[in-house]
Amino acid sequence: MTTPPVCDYEGSDYQTSFWDQGGREYEDRAEAIALRRLLPPGGRLLLELGAGAGRNTPRYLGFDRIVLLDYSRTQLEQAQARLGKSDKYIYVAADVYRLPFIDGLFDAATMIRVLHHMADAPKALRQVRNVMGADGTFILEFANKLNLKAIFRYLLGRQGWSPFTLEPVEFVKLNFDFHPKAVQNWLKELGFSIERILTLSHFRIGLLKRFVPTGILVFFDSIFQWTGAWWQYTPSVFVKAVNWEQASGGLKQELSVLEYFKCPSCGQSPLTDKNDHLECPSCKKKWEVKDGIYDFREPIKN
Repeated sequence: MTTPPVCDYEGSDYQTSFWDQGGREYEDRAEAIALRRLLPPGGRLLLELGAGAGRNTPRYLGFDRIVLLDYSRTQLEQAQARLGKSDKYIYVAADVYRLPFIDGLFDAATMIRVLHHMADAPKALRQVRNVMGADGTFILEFANKLNLKAIFRYLLGRQGWSPFTLEPVEFVKLNFDFHPKAVQNWLKELGFSIERILTLSHFRIGLLKRFVPTGILVFFDSIFQWTGAWWQYTPSVFVKAVNWEQASGGLKQELSVLEYFKCPSCGQSPLTDKNDHLECPSCKKKWEVKDGIYDFREPIKN
């Protein structure tokens, strides 16, 4: 099966270099506010797509269980070191384009700072929609090509691509900015209802971040987030979408963790537990389970 290329953070110190030591406290705190405003108060099962080292995971307190999914195993190991091993957290290494979950499984899902790595964003969003239960809430963040800096650069002739067109722009390899209208169109075509839009990082300017206290920037950003209901001109946009058209009606019964999974190659479920791997009874492919991480990226070679 051919899938689009994946941006792999394997071996990266992204959490430390970008968030802990990269001067991103303002963005991190603004995102925390947006998540509090958009997430439902609680639920049974949440899928965190692109969980990385678990930066946002502690913010999903109201959910009984959280599935942390990332393509990078080392990022999941960092998340595991941060959060620990418990029944609350399930660590899954997998490709967003081939989610290894049965349809209608999740009450909620988040995809924060992930879509901008998707060469085929509609394909990735379709996978998310498939695993969402009826009335499931999907919180999506995307990098906005219609931001004020891009608009001014384009109007001054310092930028070749137009921020006003709907197609994505790849400004660095596997790093894409999206037009807000395009993202909303994709979600609606998949059966999602757009419930709320927030704009973030209004003050993502080096000079401001250097001289204005972070708390002040966060305070004013939290106020201006609500302008997302009318226009979106900031570098980052958050969307709350609800799945109203899940034909299966969602899964309300309690399932074991093993019953969550399907074979990402052929779609067969359930898989057979072989202790150190899961085996697909249909195509016979084997998927590694090691140190508490389910690995669905590539099957084990016989």
